[in-house]
Amino acid sequence: MINHHKVGLSLSGGGYRAAAFHLGTLRKLDELGVLNNVDVLSTISGGSITGAAYCLSDKPFKEFDKEMADTLSSKSVIRYVLFSWRSLFFYLVIVSVLGALFILPFTGMAWLSPVVLITMITMICLFQFKLWPVSTIIEKAYDSFFFHNAKLSALCERPLLAIGSTNIETCRPFTFSKKKMEDSSYAYRKPPIKFKHEEFPISKAVMASSCVPFAFTPVRIGKAYFINECDAKEINPQLVDGGVYDNQGIQKITQPGSSYECDIIITSDAGNTFPFTKSCNNVFVLLIRTMDVFMTRIKNFQMAQHLYSNTNYANKSIAYFSLGWDIRNCIPGFIDNLIAGKITTAVKAAHNIPREWLENPSGHREEIADLLERNTNYKKIIQSEIKPEQLKVARNVGTNLTQLTKEQICFLSGHAAVMTELQTRLYCPELLTIIP
Repeated sequence: MINHHKVGLSLSGGGYRAAAFHLGTLRKLDELGVLNNVDVLSTISGGSITGAAYCLSDKPFKEFDKEMADTLSSKSVIRYVLFSWRSLFFYLVIVSVLGALFILPFTGMAWLSPVVLITMITMICLFQFKLWPVSTIIEKAYDSFFFHNAKLSALCERPLLAIGSTNIETCRPFTFSKKKMEDSSYAYRKPPIKFKHEEFPISKAVMASSCVPFAFTPVRIGKAYFINECDAKEINPQLVDGGVYDNQGIQKITQPGSSYECDIIITSDAGNTFPFTKSCNNVFVLLIRTMDVFMTRIKNFQMAQHLYSNTNYANKSIAYFSLGWDIRNCIPGFIDNLIAGKITTAVKAAHNIPREWLENPSGHREEIADLLERNTNYKKIIQSEIKPEQLKVARNVGTNLTQLTKEQICFLSGHAAVMTELQTRLYCPELLTIIP
């Protein structure tokens, strides 16, 4: 156990794909004896599903692991939404209006057709989220499948779970935890605006964390959750997917001065670099792909700001890995970072890299690679590497909330497990005994 460092783990967004991928991350960290040493668990969107379920569970990890995998393979949030009574009522209204539009032209009241059409369009534009409150329905699905009426106060003390969302009122992150829920712009007001976090439903917090813009209803915080209900007249938090601000969950655990800041960090990213091969045949597909571009841009900026800058200047040990990465590129990537000066002194010392190699790492790539392979037990790790065709299956899994097959879960969690072990041994050797 490391007593003088705080250890943080962040789980990215990505729907059920992320939930399954991060299950493999948790599994491997548990096997390595690291999971019990994690102080802060920072989660976004799909990562919040697995993270919150883990922090609520009082069962041995293997039991939790099996239950979570079973739920992801049998429970579809989207099916729950589509067949809820609120959705069925919405469909009935739409079908009734369309039926009227079809029948009216053949009656003496044909003049009413444009009135009905304009009224329907106006009602949808003005009251879409009230007529069909998708987020409220998903919240109920989360509660039924994963959280069972639990409140933030029911979360474990350690790790401290920090569920991330984005507040579109302030353009700032809004975080839920056992100790508080806040947006920094509210917290630094005089007097600060505070919330009754103990009573807030976990299902609503996870819904806010995974509330995809355009598709779902922004999550609001009712005045009943304000310590001073008069504050509800001053502000109007509207929460959407945490990935809009930080899709890896790394920001709050690397930000200097944050109450969630950590020194040693592991980031599990279920993002995918698999090429987009489909055609943009309609506005919806183009909108989704455009949002993917925005998210990728945010991710690249975050890696520069929260990953490399913190390694160089804040001297943090950060192990980062992604679904889109290949395990055989990890050691060459470490050496590239070594050449670029992005490896901390502590990590270099832990790997016992000779001084003459450090002075000219590009001239000693093969020697350094051999040393790192021995230190990380690389040959044993890659024996668990999933096959290329299995990795392709994992990367083809979408980021929606429909149930996964057992195979998809196995491949996603399997790839996460090998990446977790190798990257943790490479970049956070303080957490493990270096194997000679």
